[in-house]
Amino acid sequence: MKECLENVRRKAPLVHNITNYVTVNDVANVILAIGASPIMADDREEVEEITSLCEGLNINIGTLNQRTIEAMHLAGKKANALQHKILLDPVGAGASALRTKTALSLMKEVHFDVIRGNVSEVKALALGSQSTKGVDADAVDVVREENLQKMLFFAKKYAQSFGTILAITGAIDLVTDGEKAYVIRNGCQEMSRITGTGCQLSGLISAFLAANPENALEAVAAATCAMGLAGEIGKGRLLEGEGNATYRNRIIDAISLMTGEELEKGAKYEIR
Repeated sequence: MKECLENVRRKAPLVHNITNYVTVNDVANVILAIGASPIMADDREEVEEITSLCEGLNINIGTLNQRTIEAMHLAGKKANALQHKILLDPVGAGASALRTKTALSLMKEVHFDVIRGNVSEVKALALGSQSTKGVDADAVDVVREENLQKMLFFAKKYAQSFGTILAITGAIDLVTDGEKAYVIRNGCQEMSRITGTGCQLSGLISAFLAANPENALEAVAAATCAMGLAGEIGKGRLLEGEGNATYRNRIIDAISLMTGEELEKGAKYEIR
């Protein structure tokens, strides 16, 4: 954990983000906070060129349109050709035919090193389920202690099927390459009340991946722990009268101030 974070700060990788306009500013800021550099570009005339300059690519389908869908395909294929690390965040897959079709089409044409989503989104990609409640996980899909073993089996199976590292995030986070799995218990419920913590995590994972290309599974787990730990720290620093808007800033502050030692000490995970 410590080494993964310190590599981000030392290497300061450049990360290309084709992400949604609801959270683009927060994604940029959290990438800066961890010590990497973000570029946001989604026009087909420049995405391949921008991707060529970067070590990582973060594709988020949260606010789709036909122009950006084409750009995602172009950037993804260029990143594959250059052997750069790529993450797919299938926001709301299962909520509409367009979202599900776009994510599946991208997965068919582009190899993603990581797919990060909630259980409902991953289930939509794996099983064709339509249970997604907007961009949130359906209540029946939440990973709990009582269904943890079942969800671990599901996560490992589909990580192998997709040929990627699968990060399923929620109250309990699961990060697996199909063989080894991290069960992560960092974070707090209040994070779900802020728009974009998942999008921020995808940006954070992309930075960790770019800085730790030979240690991808651990990099994804470290980024996931870091985001959850930042949520815990940020909540603890809230003062009376402060709410969601301040909490968002507290999380970014916690990321910017986090040390490798702090992450190592505060990460709550087990390996299954």
